Amino acid sequence: MQYRVVVVESDEGFAVSCPALPGCHSQGATREEALENVREAITLWLEVAEEDAQRELDAEGARYTRELVTI
Repeated sequence: MQYRVVVVESDEGFAVSCPALPGCHSQGATREEALENVREAITLWLEVAEEDAQRELDAEGARYTRELVTI
């Protein structure tokens, strides 16, 4: 899956965020480091979102199945 990110250069290095995932930001001393860091941040963001969704379903007693869809 691909996500667009916004990279901002400053005197301190590079800040990067993923607008599609609220609160998903990272940084790095170099552009490459910042991009690698945001890849990890995206992975972690998605893991936490999955865990949160699972907790909500469990709390509601919902009946559900998990499906894999490709975008």
